[in-house]
Amino acid sequence: MKVQGKMFLWLALFILGMAVVYGIWSKEAAGTTALFMAFGLCVMVGYYLAFTARRLDQQAQDNKEAEVSDEAGEVGFFSPHSWQPLALGVGGALTFLGVVFGWWLIFFSAPIIAIGLWGWVFEYYHGESRTQ
Repeated sequence: MKVQGKMFLWLALFILGMAVVYGIWSKEAAGTTALFMAFGLCVMVGYYLAFTARRLDQQAQDNKEAEVSDEAGEVGFFSPHSWQPLALGVGGALTFLGVVFGWWLIFFSAPIIAIGLWGWVFEYYHGESRTQ
Protein backbone atom coordinates (compact mmCIF):
# COMPACT_ATOMS: atom_id res chain seq x y z
CA MET A 1 0.00 0.00 0.00
CA LYS A 2 2.94 2.30 0.44
CA VAL A 3 3.63 2.20 -3.28
CA GLN A 4 0.04 3.07 -4.19
CA GLY A 5 -0.02 5.92 -1.66
CA LYS A 6 3.16 7.40 -3.11
CA MET A 7 1.83 6.98 -6.64
CA PHE A 8 -1.34 8.92 -5.83
CA LEU A 9 0.59 11.67 -4.04
CA TRP A 10 2.98 12.07 -6.99
CA LEU A 11 0.01 12.07 -9.34
CA ALA A 12 -1.57 14.79 -7.18
CA LEU A 13 1.54 16.95 -7.56
CA PHE A 14 1.50 16.45 -11.32
CA ILE A 15 -2.20 17.33 -11.54
CA LEU A 16 -1.62 20.41 -9.39
CA GLY A 17 1.10 21.59 -11.76
CA MET A 18 -1.10 20.94 -14.77
CA ALA A 19 -4.02 22.77 -13.11
CA VAL A 20 -1.89 25.84 -12.55
CA VAL A 21 -0.49 25.79 -16.10
CA TYR A 22 -3.92 25.12 -17.60
CA GLY A 23 -5.55 27.87 -15.53
CA ILE A 24 -2.97 30.47 -16.51
CA TRP A 25 -2.83 29.41 -20.15
CA SER A 26 -6.51 28.89 -20.96
CA LYS A 27 -8.26 31.14 -18.43
CA GLU A 28 -11.16 28.68 -18.52
CA ALA A 29 -12.88 28.17 -15.18
CA ALA A 30 -14.56 24.78 -15.60
CA GLY A 31 -11.47 22.80 -16.64
CA THR A 32 -9.29 24.52 -14.07
CA THR A 33 -11.79 23.75 -11.33
CA ALA A 34 -12.02 20.14 -12.45
CA LEU A 35 -8.24 19.78 -12.35
CA PHE A 36 -8.04 21.28 -8.87
CA MET A 37 -10.79 18.92 -7.71
CA ALA A 38 -8.90 15.97 -9.25
CA PHE A 39 -5.85 17.16 -7.28
CA GLY A 40 -7.89 17.11 -4.09
CA LEU A 41 -9.23 13.64 -4.80
CA CYS A 42 -5.73 12.29 -5.46
CA VAL A 43 -4.47 13.81 -2.22
CA MET A 44 -7.33 12.22 -0.26
CA VAL A 45 -6.79 8.76 -1.77
CA GLY A 46 -3.00 9.00 -1.44
CA TYR A 47 -3.18 10.13 2.17
CA TYR A 48 -5.65 7.35 3.02
CA LEU A 49 -3.44 4.69 1.43
CA ALA A 50 -0.28 6.02 3.09
CA PHE A 51 -2.04 6.31 6.47
CA THR A 52 -3.45 2.79 6.20
CA ALA A 53 -0.09 1.36 5.11
CA ARG A 54 1.49 2.55 8.38
CA ARG A 55 -1.08 0.60 10.39
CA LEU A 56 -0.72 -2.68 8.48
CA ASP A 57 2.09 -5.17 8.48
CA GLN A 58 4.43 -5.11 5.53
CA GLN A 59 2.76 -6.71 2.56
CA ALA A 60 4.46 -8.59 -0.24
CA GLN A 61 3.96 -5.69 -2.65
CA ASP A 62 6.05 -3.46 -0.36
CA ASN A 63 8.96 -5.94 -0.21
CA LYS A 64 11.42 -5.71 -3.09
CA GLU A 65 12.56 -9.29 -2.51
CA ALA A 66 9.04 -10.75 -2.59
CA GLU A 67 7.86 -13.41 -5.01
CA VAL A 68 4.50 -13.52 -6.77
CA SER A 69 3.51 -16.54 -4.68
CA ASP A 70 3.86 -14.51 -1.46
CA GLU A 71 0.51 -12.83 -2.16
CA ALA A 72 -1.21 -16.11 -3.01
CA GLY A 73 -4.24 -17.11 -1.01
CA GLU A 74 -7.93 -16.53 -0.74
CA VAL A 75 -9.04 -13.17 -2.09
CA GLY A 76 -12.59 -13.28 -0.77
CA PHE A 77 -15.99 -14.82 -1.20
CA PHE A 78 -17.93 -14.05 -4.36
CA SER A 79 -21.48 -15.23 -4.65
CA PRO A 80 -21.84 -17.57 -7.63
CA HIS A 81 -25.60 -17.18 -8.06
CA SER A 82 -26.49 -13.65 -7.03
CA TRP A 83 -28.99 -11.68 -9.14
CA GLN A 84 -28.53 -8.51 -7.10
CA PRO A 85 -25.72 -6.99 -9.23
CA LEU A 86 -28.02 -7.27 -12.25
CA ALA A 87 -30.75 -5.33 -10.43
CA LEU A 88 -28.23 -2.68 -9.35
CA GLY A 89 -26.87 -2.43 -12.90
CA VAL A 90 -30.33 -2.00 -14.41
CA GLY A 91 -31.26 0.57 -11.76
CA GLY A 92 -28.00 2.46 -12.29
CA ALA A 93 -28.47 2.42 -16.06
CA LEU A 94 -32.00 3.81 -15.69
CA THR A 95 -30.69 6.51 -13.34
CA PHE A 96 -28.06 7.61 -15.83
CA LEU A 97 -30.64 7.52 -18.61
CA GLY A 98 -32.72 9.80 -16.40
CA VAL A 99 -29.97 12.40 -16.65
CA VAL A 100 -30.21 12.25 -20.45
CA PHE A 101 -33.93 11.87 -21.11
CA GLY A 102 -35.61 13.27 -18.03
CA TRP A 103 -35.53 13.08 -14.27
CA TRP A 104 -38.84 11.19 -14.20
CA LEU A 105 -36.90 7.96 -14.94
CA ILE A 106 -35.38 8.15 -11.46
CA PHE A 107 -38.82 7.35 -10.02
CA PHE A 108 -38.55 3.96 -11.76
CA SER A 109 -34.88 3.36 -11.03
CA ALA A 110 -34.88 4.22 -7.31
CA PRO A 111 -37.05 1.23 -6.27
CA ILE A 112 -34.98 -1.12 -8.45
CA ILE A 113 -31.78 0.13 -6.83
CA ALA A 114 -33.32 -0.11 -3.34
CA ILE A 115 -34.48 -3.70 -3.94
CA GLY A 116 -31.12 -4.70 -5.40
CA LEU A 117 -29.18 -3.11 -2.55
CA TRP A 118 -31.46 -4.63 0.08
CA GLY A 119 -31.14 -8.04 -1.51
CA TRP A 120 -27.37 -7.80 -1.76
CA VAL A 121 -26.93 -6.74 1.87
CA PHE A 122 -29.21 -9.44 3.27
CA GLU A 123 -28.45 -12.19 0.75
CA TYR A 124 -26.59 -14.40 3.21
CA TYR A 125 -28.22 -13.21 6.43
CA HIS A 126 -28.91 -16.20 8.67
CA GLY A 127 -29.95 -14.52 11.93
CA GLU A 128 -32.91 -15.17 14.15
CA SER A 129 -35.01 -12.56 12.32
CA ARG A 130 -34.45 -14.16 8.91
CA THR A 131 -37.59 -14.47 6.80
CA GLN A 132 -38.23 -17.76 5.07
